[in-house]
Amino acid sequence: CKILRCNSDYVAATLHLRGPDRGAAFCTALRSYALCTRRTARTCRGDLAFHSAVHGIEDLMIQHNCSREGPTAPPRPPVAERFEPLDACDYERSFAHRHGRPPPFRHCAAFGDPHIRTFHHDFHTCRVEGSWPLLDNEYLFVQATSWPVAKGSNATVTSKLTIIFKNMKECIDQKVYQAELDNLPAAFQDGSTDGGARPGGATLTIKELEPGRRVEIRAGYIGTTIAVRQAGRQLSFSIRAAEEVARAFTEEQDLQLCVGGCPRGQRMSRSPRGRGRVPAETARALCREALPVEDVYFQSCVFDVVTSGDTSFAAVARGALEDARLFLADGEKLHIFQ
Repeated sequence: CKILRCNSDYVAATLHLRGPDRGAAFCTALRSYALCTRRTARTCRGDLAFHSAVHGIEDLMIQHNCSREGPTAPPRPPVAERFEPLDACDYERSFAHRHGRPPPFRHCAAFGDPHIRTFHHDFHTCRVEGSWPLLDNEYLFVQATSWPVAKGSNATVTSKLTIIFKNMKECIDQKVYQAELDNLPAAFQDGSTDGGARPGGATLTIKELEPGRRVEIRAGYIGTTIAVRQAGRQLSFSIRAAEEVARAFTEEQDLQLCVGGCPRGQRMSRSPRGRGRVPAETARALCREALPVEDVYFQSCVFDVVTSGDTSFAAVARGALEDARLFLADGEKLHIFQ
């Protein structure tokens, strides 16, 4: 089955197409891609990548109004040296080579009380105290440690984050990042700022975007970006992960807040009852300045300010929304209304 060759030919033909005049060339590349898959149909009959490519071509033909009849590009000569060697530590490029399209991504966040936005766009407010795994899969382990936001309160905030990038073949050495209140280092625990001496070490980098307030970690070898923030007396976590990475776990790794949200017994309502530390209307006015859309980020802000009396929660919710805006491929899923 030579479907990978069809995929790479298509990627090479469309990689540099830009601007309003790309339509005709794009349709030519699609027809060539379709012709290539037909030529290899017999040997690829049971190959999942082949069937994925065939369906993808149909969808793209419809989206771009491409006619099935028309010119195709001549097939490339079968010389392996024509192609740059595939970089196994560049996830996005590798995925495009295999599937002929960019990879899909997922977003998760933990902020404030903590509130959890899962990879599946569920949204929970948790009373979790102590250490809980946000992620636990083949590539990443992320643990958040939470403590009560105020004495006698059921609400908790994250005071410590531990992120482990697991050892991956030729790409990176295992790296551990740990953040605590008033200590957001711009380096891993061993003092390094990259993935080590292996060939793909440069694809794992850490950068301080706001001193003591915001750190970004890019893991290009798994198509993942992580943001860690501190606002007030708490930490927040956001991630944009390749879908394949987010799903790479076993049945034993079933407790992951980013995957399943809070366990049912740990979920809280975001409608504060009884007397809060700040009147609800005061909290709503404060949160409306930072979050003009009254979605779950706004609701979370109101809940946190009322419960804790700490006005820095408005900045926390705004930061989580800003990360979601950066990390979500589909802007229509930015706001969640409950």
